[in-house]
Formats: sequence, C-alpha cells, structure tokens
Amino acid sequence: MDPKVASAISHWAPRFVSNGVMLADFEEVTGSIRRWEDWCAAWSARAKMHEDLAKESLDDGYRLSAGEHFVRAAMYYHFAKFVFVQDPVQMRAAHANAVECYRKALPYMRPPGERVEIHFSKGKFAGVLRKPPSARCPVLVMAPGLDSTKEELHAYEEPFLARGIAILAIDGPGQGEAEYEIPICGDYERAARAVVDWIEQRNDLNKENIAIWGVSLGGYYAPRAAAFEKRIRACIALSGPFDWAEIWEALPELTRETFRVRSHSKDEAAARRRAGELSLTHCARNIECPLFIVAGRQDRLAQGRRELFRQDARHGVGRASRRHAGDVECPLFIVAGRQDRLVPASHAERLAKSVSGPVELLMVEDGGHNANNRPYRYRSRSADWLAAQFGLPRI
Repeated sequence: MDPKVASAISHWAPRFVSNGVMLADFEEVTGSIRRWEDWCAAWSARAKMHEDLAKESLDDGYRLSAGEHFVRAAMYYHFAKFVFVQDPVQMRAAHANAVECYRKALPYMRPPGERVEIHFSKGKFAGVLRKPPSARCPVLVMAPGLDSTKEELHAYEEPFLARGIAILAIDGPGQGEAEYEIPICGDYERAARAVVDWIEQRNDLNKENIAIWGVSLGGYYAPRAAAFEKRIRACIALSGPFDWAEIWEALPELTRETFRVRSHSKDEAAARRRAGELSLTHCARNIECPLFIVAGRQDRLAQGRRELFRQDARHGVGRASRRHAGDVECPLFIVAGRQDRLVPASHAERLAKSVSGPVELLMVEDGGHNANNRPYRYRSRSADWLAAQFGLPRI
C-alpha cells in the first residue's frame, strides 16, 4: 500500500468513523485505494452516492432523510479533500461539493442551520449558526484544526445543542473556505475578536455567555483566543499543541505539507518558521476563563511525569511559559488522549499546569488523537461541563 494511504488510515481511521463516516464505507473506500493520488477521487465517488440518496429523498418529499444524506455526503467530500493538498484542482472541487452539500442540509437539520459570513481584516470567513429553541441562548464558537472544517464539526455539535447551547462553527484563517485567501495565523485571537463582535450584533444570542471550543490545532487556537479575548467566558481544548514547532519533525508528512499549503509558505523551511509562531508559551497566562482540556495518552513522545519535568526544564515552563500561561484565567476543560501519536499528551499537561484560572484535565488513558476512538469518554461530559459554566439546569 502507498505509504501516504497507510499513514492516513493509521492516523485518522477513528476520526472518520466517529465524525460520520460509515465503517463499511471507510473499509471499502480505503481498501480500494492503491495510490495516494487516487484518494480524493475515491472518496468523492462515495460522497456522490450519498448525495444522490439525498436528492432522491428530497424528490420524494422526505426532507429529514435528505438532510441526513446531505450531511454525510458533505463529510465524505470533506475527507476527500482534507489533506489532499498536492492537487489543488481536485481538492478545491471536492471542497466546493462539501460546502454545497452541507448548505443544502442546513434547513433540514434539527435545529436548522444558518450560513453566516464574518468580516475579518480585508476579507471574511464563513460560519454555520445553529440555535436551540430557547431565546437568547449562550453560544459556543467551534474552531476546526489544521485539516478539519466547519462541516466536519457537525457530530461534535449535537451534545451542546441538546443542552440549550447555540453553536457557531467557523472556518477561520487557514481553515475551510478561508484557507485559499487567508493563511493560518498564530494570533487566532484576531479572528476570535471578529467572531465575538459579530455575536454581539445579534439579538438572538446571549453575548454575556460566549465560550470557545477547538479540536487538534484548534485546541491551540481556542486557548490562544481565550488568553486575549476576555469576552470569552469558558474554553474547551481537544488535543491541542502547546508549541506547534516543538513537535514539527514528528508530524506525518501529510500534516507538514498541509500546514505548508494552508500557511501559504513557499517551502517546508518557511513552514517550519511559521510553525514557530503557534505557541502558548507567551500567552497561556492570559487565559482567565474556565477551561476544559481533553487529552488521550498513547503518547510515544512523552513518557510519564519525569519526561514531562525534563521537557519543562528544556522549554522553560517553570519560568517564561508558566508565567505567561498563567494569564489564562477563564474556566478551561482540556481533553487529551494518552495514546496520541500526533500531539503528545504532555502538551495538555503543560497547559493545565500553566494557566491561572480553574482547569479540568480529562486524560483518556486509551485515547488517541482527540480521543476519537473513545468519543463517549468526553463529548457528553464536556457539554455537561459547559452547561454548568453557563448556569444551565442539569438535564
């Protein structure tokens, strides 16, 4: 098997299945791919099958079924594109199909979705807002990672919506629809500021109860935003890096190349320099809101607390990063997988040790990256935690 195909399957199989890909489809599609160059076409073909099912359901008047099929089609088109950066023509075509299928699904979702646009710098980025029936409900901003988009976050949204929390899933700088014009930026708080400004203009959302959530590289973006944007009241971080450059050499080739493209870097050396801009070392102390961190722990790069302390000494956590990280004062919930082969679980531990505010670290001992192989360990629990931060009743 092509090494890149094998790498994609090895690192991301649980993610595909936990976020909406049928297991049989995953096995059949990946089993049919012999060359990485065929990845996008194979997944797009299976996506088209689900898109056709959606159209048939819509023609027959079954709107809920159509919505479900359109969401699944969007997910498959997204995974056709997610790290397929070596062929921009194929990648952009699959991405356009993902966006369009998801747009078609919006009115048939429960609750329905609203496509929105948020002005940022000299451009804009897209988002999807979904609201529970309650008036002026609290809102959770959801930030994707390096190769995820607002469409992929659909499966993560449901527990929060069920607890009365509105969801605003965005494609920020270097993400989704924004990635072609706006490169990845380390200072994600600028994007967060634009989003919070937008929320404050809405009369159907509670601007006093805003939280932010991020997955993978979004697990860096969310605490980074919370460190500087004080209108954010709580934060959830899933398997985010404390310092992206620190793990650069250990990342899969597909991930490094995807970062190069989405950071608009001319070569890997330039991308490596850009990676150095994504660090919580000098800002985590600014995080003052509640924070929930989820981590998994099959981490080949960090071996227990002794290694963590050695890393602290090497990277100055006892001095600079702890001093600055402590400015994170909002409640923080961190989720990490102990078996994470992409972002060592020690990064979650460093963040938890560095912030000033209330923090809960959920270490999923048998979890991989984002604990995608154990979603039941944290998805409902993180929603319960956030509902409590907002003072919502237990249900």
